[in-house]
Amino acid sequence: QVQLEESGGGSVQVGGSLRLSCGASGYTVSSLCMGWFRQASGKEREGVAFIDSDGYTTYSDSVQGRFTISRDNAKNTLYLQMNSLKPEDTGMYYCAADPGGGYCHYRRLTQRGAWGQGTQVTVSS
Repeated sequence: QVQLEESGGGSVQVGGSLRLSCGASGYTVSSLCMGWFRQASGKEREGVAFIDSDGYTTYSDSVQGRFTISRDNAKNTLYLQMNSLKPEDTGMYYCAADPGGGYCHYRRLTQRGAWGQGTQVTVSS
């Protein structure tokens, strides 16, 4: 069973940067489909970035070019580097994971992924 724990959230001004971390246990991150999601108050959950077991990454249009998903196999940790932050990036950020290869996407993780408890990101102007 995959267990996940996010960290690194906080408050930052517009244009600033944050790096979120998601420590994994039970599986090596290189064997997982993993993703970052966020949910703002009163809004639906949004898939932000995904990385499959081969290292292939995908991003939502809203963060493309500003956010980078990556993993450190030695630390068994997933990261989300967030640059040029905007107020609309505010929300609770969650990481999710599902063991195995294949296409890594929103539906797969929401239907059968394991989830962390989330970390809050607040971007103020």
